[in-house]
Amino acid sequence: MRLQNISFVAFALCAAGLTSVSASQITLYVAKNGNDSWSGTRPEPNQTHTDGPFASLERARDALRQLKRQGKLSAGVTINIRKGTYYLDKTLELTQEDSGTAECPIIYQAYPGEEVTISGGKEINGFEQVIVNGRRMIATKIADVAEGNWYFTQLFVNNRRKPRTRLPKEGFYQIDSLIDADWDSSWGQSQDKFRFKPGEIKQWKNLSEVDVVALHFWVESRMPIRSVDETQCIVELAKKSVFRLSQDFINVGALYFVENIFEALDTPGQWYLDKPTGTLYYYPAVGEDWKRSRFVAPKLCQLVRVVGSPQNPVANVHFRGITFSHTEYQLPSDSSGAAQAAYTVPGALYFEHAVNCTVSECEVSRIGNYAIEFGQGCKACVVDKCLITDLGAGGIKIDNGSEGTSVSGNEISDGGKIYISAVGVLVKDSPYNKIVHNHIHDLNYTGVSVGWVWGYGQSSAKGNIVEQNHIHHVGRGMLSDLGGIYTLGIQPGTVLRNNLIHDCICQRYGGWGIYTDEGSSEILIENNVVYNTQTGGFHQHYGKGNLVRNNIFAFAKEWQLQRTRPEQHISFIFERNIVYYDSGSLLGVNWSDDNFKMDYNVYWDASGRPVTFAGATFEEWKKRGHDLHSLIVDPKFVDAQHFDFRIKPDSPAIELGFRNIDLSQVGPRAPVGPQGKRKYQLKSYVRSE
Repeated sequence: MRLQNISFVAFALCAAGLTSVSASQITLYVAKNGNDSWSGTRPEPNQTHTDGPFASLERARDALRQLKRQGKLSAGVTINIRKGTYYLDKTLELTQEDSGTAECPIIYQAYPGEEVTISGGKEINGFEQVIVNGRRMIATKIADVAEGNWYFTQLFVNNRRKPRTRLPKEGFYQIDSLIDADWDSSWGQSQDKFRFKPGEIKQWKNLSEVDVVALHFWVESRMPIRSVDETQCIVELAKKSVFRLSQDFINVGALYFVENIFEALDTPGQWYLDKPTGTLYYYPAVGEDWKRSRFVAPKLCQLVRVVGSPQNPVANVHFRGITFSHTEYQLPSDSSGAAQAAYTVPGALYFEHAVNCTVSECEVSRIGNYAIEFGQGCKACVVDKCLITDLGAGGIKIDNGSEGTSVSGNEISDGGKIYISAVGVLVKDSPYNKIVHNHIHDLNYTGVSVGWVWGYGQSSAKGNIVEQNHIHHVGRGMLSDLGGIYTLGIQPGTVLRNNLIHDCICQRYGGWGIYTDEGSSEILIENNVVYNTQTGGFHQHYGKGNLVRNNIFAFAKEWQLQRTRPEQHISFIFERNIVYYDSGSLLGVNWSDDNFKMDYNVYWDASGRPVTFAGATFEEWKKRGHDLHSLIVDPKFVDAQHFDFRIKPDSPAIELGFRNIDLSQVGPRAPVGPQGKRKYQLKSYVRSE
């Protein structure tokens, strides 16, 4: 070792979330052509190949630990990682011993201008041509799989996710009837068998490796098959479902599909893993040169774990400009899924008792779980300008016991590939977090979920700020009871402001833009633009003291505003909003009492129908004490049909106190991902029919 050769250089510190200061800096290097017996102080090997960069991140970490023990670490450290893909044999573990300080941070970063991927996968080779189901494809035997040491549910070919076999090829089957339960059973009752329609499930090869995936209520249940009776059309499952196997609260069976069927391997681009023999089959896509392709399957669940203790947290560790890929998460043997938001699925990057740690300008993609998770004891951590996409579950989890996390300027998209109910950003019972300037889209459940206390119980989820986010195409017709922004519990000081939310589509019920669910209270909802939702721009299940002001709710299909539960207190104050629509009704569900306040609003049905209020005329509604100063009048948007919801100078809404909503700052303010891989541009979206 040549640690005495470590050089000190001038360095202007620009770690995300930190104030730039001038400091001496230690620089170490990791490279594919490195050697862990070298000093790590050179960016490339010397001419005699006697010194140069390290070969592994673990070796760089250990070198820092040794410097600390020797008392030589008096400056910040940057570990520059040279270009290439680094396949980890095990998770990179960082503890309090690996901490920096605000003045002397520890930075793991891609070498400037180079692309770096940290992978939890393994390359697969040795393919040969075979004939399967009468078709020419390729196969290889994997010893670790045959020996029971490895099993994977994802395959990436040339960095593109390839689908496992599934039936039906498109859309879903529907459970025919329940067994050992009926439609009057509790909706929370789990089941492990059902009756299917003839021909949907058969005695396939390796039957125990076939998964039934049921979409019901707001979750998915992923259940391996135990046995099937084709004559009686009954399937028995190895796990119980999360809830009753009905579509939701109605007497209709859940939608489902069946995954990982050998006999269904008949479509180019699909694959199948025969666990007993360890054989991987792949049907090459049209025009694909499989001999030159790179096949990667994930082995690790987590790539990085930054874990301290309550007394000694990990501090000031930063990751910058790195791509993290290829992780695998499989449910425990006794679980078919989580009761909401796939919250039990861990993050590929995991922080616990971590303070002032950041993930900046990184990419987390092609994974089987959540991307980044902040667990107990995390404070003032940052995820900034990251590209988070192609996700087995969701984007970012902020758990109970953490606080003050900033999620800013990221793109979070294309989630729920495996755990369908995962969300873009999940803030559990955690305070003072900021979810700002993000682009969150193409998810199967909810964009941002805040709060994790049902009803009026004690809650820590206060002072959270969700603003200037662009959230769209959530739900996608897969699940029910969802929202662009979804809240739970008492949340004093929480603000939902200046968000652009649209295209929230549910399976059967509950596709809302802003959804204040069970006990959501003391929340300020202002200056949001919400359009193209299925069942309402705004819905309050129950809660108290919410203030909904100066928002635009437009073009919901069924109802524009919904309220579910009458209570003895004021549910919410709804003032200086514009509600604009041309289908469905203005108010839905339950407005039977008068424990809500509505005034100074503009309502307009552009179809020309009379505007009614839960069956009442406007005059009858006002006699109940509501909307005494409101107007039923065209608000004069610049171009509502193309979603330009700015109001013209002569809009009657101005006289009621409404102010134009500035969307110019919505979404990321800078390119996201390594080297600014993707730029954000606010686009117009064609109205969905």
